[in-house]
Formats: sequence, structure tokens, C-alpha cells
Amino acid sequence: MPNYRIIVDLSQRMLYLLDNDTVTRGFPVGIGRMLTLSPVGEYTIINKQPNPGGPFGAFWMGLSKPHYGIHGTNDPASIGHMVSHGCIRMYNEDVVALAAIIPIGTRVTIRE
Repeated sequence: MPNYRIIVDLSQRMLYLLDNDTVTRGFPVGIGRMLTLSPVGEYTIINKQPNPGGPFGAFWMGLSKPHYGIHGTNDPASIGHMVSHGCIRMYNEDVVALAAIIPIGTRVTIRE
């Protein structure tokens, strides 16, 4: 049985999917800008919603910190930059692939 968790490395602007502490996938991400930094800490995925609309792209995965999530984007050029209001932004195809793998309850660590 897989034991998935996610690490978001803000300095690398990367999201890593781990299975039993082994990195299995890495994805480039957009992160919070200076005034609205992504929140460092330990969270869990509490909900998943395909096609949430607007700037959230093809998929939304909500974190246990209210109003924060991992989501797609309608602006692919923003990936790799400090652009969001604190959410973790991914390419649409990447967030859909990730959402298909991880269950609700997956641990998410956001670190600097």
C-alpha cells in the first residue's frame, strides 16, 4: 500500500511526491509572492475538486489551512515564479496527474 506525502520546497519552487520517504515525482510550482507568502508548515489535503473555475485551473486540492490549496492555473507562464496569494500553483496537467494519485488526508509539508 502506498504511503504518499507531499513536500513543497519554496526555495526550489518544486513540489515533490514521496512514497515511503522516496521521491517518486517532482513538479515545478508557482508560490506566494512577497506580501502573501506561502504558509510554511504541516498540513493535510482536506478536499479535492475538479474544474473549480477561474484562476484555479483544472483542479483544486484544499489544505487544512483555510483558503489555501494546491491548484492548477489559467496562466501557465506563472509556474516557477512568486505569483500567488499563498497557494501552490501547478501546471494543469501536473495537478490532474497528482490529484489522481493522492487521497484526501495526504500530508503536505511546505518548507522554505
